[in-house]
Amino acid sequence: VQLQASGGGLVQPGDSLRLSCAASGFTLEGYAIGWFRQAPGKEREGVLCGSSRDGTTYYAGSVKGRFTISRDNAKNTVYLQMNSLKREDTAVYYCAARWRICSSYGLHFPNWGQGTQVTVSS
Repeated sequence: VQLQASGGGLVQPGDSLRLSCAASGFTLEGYAIGWFRQAPGKEREGVLCGSSRDGTTYYAGSVKGRFTISRDNAKNTVYLQMNSLKREDTAVYYCAARWRICSSYGLHFPNWGQGTQVTVSS
């Protein structure tokens, strides 16, 4: 069971970026996928979570209206589309999977990707 997050990079404020979370060893269908981030010197925080049961749940209010989650079951991949990026979005982003139910607590997720760095800077 493995998750691999990718797609991070250095962008300017106002730019868009799409992160990918590809699963191997299991099928993502049926799983809740959470995106978390950890900024330098800060604790990890839940950003949002998507599940077939609950739709999308936003945990970081600052991303609502800018970030969306989607999935491609054929590719066994979940995406985090980030628009209108701000400097405060700079962080390492992680995807995590748990069966069916979303949660804002990382400890509830047994499966994690390795993280991908997103830097928003002019």
